[in-house]
Amino acid sequence: MNLDPATTAVVRGVVPMAELRNFFDASFSALTRIIDQQGITLLSPAFGLYHGSPGETLDLEVGFVTDRAVRPEAGVVVGSLPGGRVARLTHRGSFDGLGSSWERLHSWMRAQGLPAGEDRWEFYVTRPSPDMDPRELRTELNWPVA
Repeated sequence: MNLDPATTAVVRGVVPMAELRNFFDASFSALTRIIDQQGITLLSPAFGLYHGSPGETLDLEVGFVTDRAVRPEAGVVVGSLPGGRVARLTHRGSFDGLGSSWERLHSWMRAQGLPAGEDRWEFYVTRPSPDMDPRELRTELNWPVA
């Protein structure tokens, strides 16, 4: 699949794995407030863009595709999602299973002879809520072809 580059509003961080949920929660709170204040239109569900391979920490950006650039404020900055060829897989179920879905996508790419890019991102198609069944979550995994 070929994608056009997209303008995003994001919060960036290098986050220990144990702090990931808190980072997402704080980031989306700031993003929602700033985007609303600036009258920006969201063009996508929330996403997480991961730079490089995960280790003890993750280098990431969380945010939304937007109709125009955000004015940087309160840790919210302009970002982008790359254009070009991507391999895509839809993960169904809880976030706990995302690692195995990423592995499945990576294995498929190798089998197709497609070199995997350094960065990759997830669109959180289904917005999580405390009372939902985690099996109903849908997450779209996108891995650029290098």
